Amino acid sequence: MDGFSLRRALVALALLLVAAGVMVGASSCSTPVANRNPVGEMFPSVSGEALDDAVVRVPESLAGEPAVLLVGYEQDTQFDLDRWLIGLTQLETPVKFLELPTIPGLIPGMFAGTIANGMRSGIPAEMWGGVVTLYGDDAARVVAALGNEKPRCGRVLLLDREGRIAWFFDQGFSPAQLAALDAMARDLAK
Repeated sequence: MDGFSLRRALVALALLLVAAGVMVGASSCSTPVANRNPVGEMFPSVSGEALDDAVVRVPESLAGEPAVLLVGYEQDTQFDLDRWLIGLTQLETPVKFLELPTIPGLIPGMFAGTIANGMRSGIPAEMWGGVVTLYGDDAARVVAALGNEKPRCGRVLLLDREGRIAWFFDQGFSPAQLAALDAMARDLAK
């Protein structure tokens, strides 16, 4: 085998290994974890980077005040989360909102910059600080706490002042549940 053929064989082998790694990484993202109701539990301590490049620790950065977390596992979840955000905004719910795109697995973290740039292109700059993406182990902790069945439905949580989950819903947008969330958030904000 000449040097050119050997080089081509090595490149082909490298591409095959990369493809296999992507397939393994992609399958680890979709490992099913049963949904569960975490009300009364502390939200797991995680760290991510906001679209404005700030590093944010949750729930630590929210300590001392209640907050709504909107967790999404897939791009298609955005439609569900947007309805929650619009409703909370229209009701003028008096707590902070933080959107947590949650992307478990090793491979997605390698493309964090590309993913963040894609999100920035569809979100006004004034909202970038409220979108904190979680990857790898941080994302896995959230999945373990909440489950990932029906991933197109967002996970909507209300944290109390200490970071404990006071309210939770993961069945898609519901006007009745929005009203319940708003009422509890107002109660906690007093």
